[in-house]
Amino acid sequence: MKRHGKPVSIRIKTLNGQVEYKRDYYYCRKCRSGINPRDEELGIDGLKHKITKELMAEIAFYGQNQPSFDRARRIINKALKLDINEETIRQVTETVGEIVFKQDTERAEETLRNIHRIGNESEPTNKNKVLYIQIDGAAVNTRIQDDDGSTWKENKTVLAFADSDIIQRKDGGHIITKKEYMPFIGTSEEFKKYVLDVAVRAGYGTTVEKVVVIADGALWIRTICDEIFPDAIMILDLYHLRENIYTYAKHKFPGNTAKYTAWSEAAIKMVESENAEKLLEQLPEGEKLPTGCVNLRNYITCNLDRIKYQEYWKAGYFVGSGAIESGNKLIVQQRLKQAGMRWSVKGAQSVLSLRAKDESTLWDNVVIPAVKAA
Repeated sequence: MKRHGKPVSIRIKTLNGQVEYKRDYYYCRKCRSGINPRDEELGIDGLKHKITKELMAEIAFYGQNQPSFDRARRIINKALKLDINEETIRQVTETVGEIVFKQDTERAEETLRNIHRIGNESEPTNKNKVLYIQIDGAAVNTRIQDDDGSTWKENKTVLAFADSDIIQRKDGGHIITKKEYMPFIGTSEEFKKYVLDVAVRAGYGTTVEKVVVIADGALWIRTICDEIFPDAIMILDLYHLRENIYTYAKHKFPGNTAKYTAWSEAAIKMVESENAEKLLEQLPEGEKLPTGCVNLRNYITCNLDRIKYQEYWKAGYFVGSGAIESGNKLIVQQRLKQAGMRWSVKGAQSVLSLRAKDESTLWDNVVIPAVKAA
C-alpha cells in the first residue's frame, strides 16, 4: 500500500464550525481499496455528511425539537452559525433516531426474554412504592396505505413513573419529576416488550411491588397488561369514561343540552359512587348506535372490575391518564401532526423515539452516548 498523490483536503462540520484539513491517502492496487489513517486516528472515518458525531446529535436535537426540519435549519444557522440544508437535517435526525430506537428495541427484547426473572431474584425494596403505567394511542399520517386505503397508523405510547417522583402543587395539581415515555408504531404484540422494559427501568420487580395501570379500556391494552403485569391494579381512566357518558347522552337526548347534561352528571355520580349496576339498568341491550358513539352498556360491563373509584381514591391512587394525554400532545401532535405532514413509518418512529428521550430528560444520558458509540 502506497501513499497516493498529494495530501487530500477535507471539510468537516463540527460544533465549532467548519474545519478543513489535509491528510495523506493510501491506496492498494492489489485489493483496490484505500484508507486515510489520520481520519481513523481522529475518529472521523466513515462520517455521514462529513459531520462529526457530536454535531449529528446536536442537529438531531433541533430536528426533533422544532416544528419542522426547515425551522430546525434556521435555528441551527442562528445558534451554531452553520448552513445545513433541510434534507441533511432530516437524514441526520432520522439516522440518530434509528440508532436510539435500535438500542431501545435490543434492550426491550432482552427484558422480555428474561421476564421469568422479574421479581424472583429479590424482594422489592419498597413495598409501599407505587409504579404508574399509563398507555394511550395517537394516529400518525404516513405514506403507506392499508387495505382500506387509510394512511393513518397508530402510535402506541407508554409512560412510567413512581409516586415517589410526584410533587403536589398548591393548586391541587401535580408535577412528575421523573418519568419515561416509549412510543412505538406497530402491533400491540410487538409493543408489549417496550411496555415491560420501561416498567423494569422504573423499578418494576426491584424497588416496586404495587403497579397501577391507567388506560382507556381498549382491549389490546388490557391484554398486554394481563400478561406482563398479572397482579397490577387496572383502572379505567375516569376522564375517558366521563367523555363516553356525555357522548352517549348527546345521542340519547339530541339537541337538548339541559337533559343530556343532567343525565350525564347523574350517570357519572352512579359510577363514581360504585353504583354502576344501577346505571346499567337504564341502558338497553342491543342498542343501535351511530359511528363514534360508544356502546355504554358494553363499555361499563367490560370494565366493572376497573371502575372501583371509591376504593382507588381511598388508597390514594390517580384515576386519570392526563399525564399520557399530555405526553401524546408533546411527543406526537406538536411535531408529527403539523398541517400537511406525512411520514414514512421508519422516519416517524425515529423522530418519535428522539422526542420521547427529550421529554423524558434522557437526551444527555441516552442519545449522545448512543451516537458516539455508533
